[in-house]
Amino acid sequence: MKIPGKCNHGVLDEAGHRKYVNEAERSKFLSVVLRIPERPRALLMFLTYSGCRISEALMLEEEHLSLEDGMVTLKTLKRRRVVYRRVPVPGDIIRMLLDMGVCENGRFWDCNRVTAWRWVRNAMTQAGVRGPMGTCKGLRHAFGIRAASRNVPPNLIQRWMGHASQTTTAIYLDAVGPEERRFAERMW
Repeated sequence: MKIPGKCNHGVLDEAGHRKYVNEAERSKFLSVVLRIPERPRALLMFLTYSGCRISEALMLEEEHLSLEDGMVTLKTLKRRRVVYRRVPVPGDIIRMLLDMGVCENGRFWDCNRVTAWRWVRNAMTQAGVRGPMGTCKGLRHAFGIRAASRNVPPNLIQRWMGHASQTTTAIYLDAVGPEERRFAERMW
């Protein structure tokens, strides 16, 4: 439930709809992503596997990738001071980016946020994912929920997602739907 005058930082929106892509939707989304052109595909795969914000992904440069340890260094946004974080991503994603190469601007993508947002939205629509979960933020929330449902320690989820506060990270421990049922089944 939304409290008047407060931000609704949770996994459900004001109408009670999920704000994250669930496992089935993620699978459909990724199958669509595999069929789109290289640069949009690389961005959508990177967003899915890194859990970063779209603006953080668009700032990515080759020097931020480390194939040796499978880590990506991201400049964390939404902080008062400059903070960098290292996030593990699959080696295949790093290789895909390195093989693709950077654009003239020195980054992997030379598009703006709106264009990148449309790429996500179009792929979500093709995958049949509609509603508050069918967005860039839906992918980010899915990353947090997926990590929490696989027992990744909250401090790692916090670091990977670039949260300043453990309170923000805690929303991903409040899973709903099939994710919540899996937690309950472990208890039963």
